[in-house]
Amino acid sequence: MDYVLIMAGGIGSRFWPKSRLKRPKQFLSFFDGEPSLLKSTVDRILSLIPAERIIISTNSDYVGLVKEELPEIPDENIIGEPVAKNTAPCIAFAAALIHHRDPDSNMVVLPSDHYIRQNDIFLDDISVALNTLQSQEDQLITLGVIPNRPETGYGYIQYDDRNSVKLDGHIAYPVKTFAEKPDMQTAIKFLQSGDFLWNSGMFIWKTRSILKEIETHLPVLYHQVHTLMQHLEQNDGSIADDVLKTVYESSFPVSVDYGIMEKSESVIVIPSNFHWSDLGSWMSVYEIHKNRGDQDGNIINAGESLTVNSQNCFVSSDTNKLIALVGLQGIGVIETDDSMLICKLDRSQEVKEVYEKLSESRKKYL
Repeated sequence: MDYVLIMAGGIGSRFWPKSRLKRPKQFLSFFDGEPSLLKSTVDRILSLIPAERIIISTNSDYVGLVKEELPEIPDENIIGEPVAKNTAPCIAFAAALIHHRDPDSNMVVLPSDHYIRQNDIFLDDISVALNTLQSQEDQLITLGVIPNRPETGYGYIQYDDRNSVKLDGHIAYPVKTFAEKPDMQTAIKFLQSGDFLWNSGMFIWKTRSILKEIETHLPVLYHQVHTLMQHLEQNDGSIADDVLKTVYESSFPVSVDYGIMEKSESVIVIPSNFHWSDLGSWMSVYEIHKNRGDQDGNIINAGESLTVNSQNCFVSSDTNKLIALVGLQGIGVIETDDSMLICKLDRSQEVKEVYEKLSESRKKYL
């Protein structure tokens, strides 16, 4: 059977002051009338995989928020991570749980905080990947988004365009390399080369295949996975909190890209053409909602506002204050009851540094 893991454990530091420790980015809606990012992710996949086979992995502090946001997800499908250890342990322990339920299972891995338009194209690509596993069980499949601009905020996947693979009417390629977020000059070269895709962080594989790869490339992590699998077998598929705490705390933090995907020889990528953003900054929120802007490109999500000689600005406010912009270009203003952020949108990645400074001396604002 097909299962999906949705990773929902981040803190969303680049989206301060909206994203807070008590309710981080994945539990937020970034425009009136839209569901939260997490709920959007679940709704997007529900037509393909039912709620009883959707696993949510999140910080243990957010289990209550997940239950509140997603009452359709069974409690036993919510994994509360006692400590953040990056994506490889998160995926490994979820794979162990799914594999215990069905040793022949397929597993789709999705981040909880991405924005996707054209759901039909997205679901078609996921379906193609799942169908491929029926005949090519050992493959680790990832979706790579076809880039339309040089982008420094995304990782990249380079594929071997000389050895294409036909998958159910789609074309896929063996992966040559995974590249970290580049500088602008390198991003331009990637785009010009024609064989680079944006790394979406979405994966499709059989649980037994990813567990085998973990055993090969991350043997220490696999030891912890094996401990968890033994516990599942002895306790009718349930996980005791103390056991989960022990295996997580004993695990080394590593991303699945670095720990597995860059080392495996069984990785193929499907070039995907749906509209996608990993929502890494306030600038990305602005770009997604450009069609809601006024004649000057300003996007206002606030009760009262006016603009004078201002262009391409973004305002989001939870208060009823009148907000006026005069003579500004490319500025973001994000206001909550107790905080306000004012930044250049093209530098909004640096909001993470504000979060770090607050962590040192003003934790009440986190």
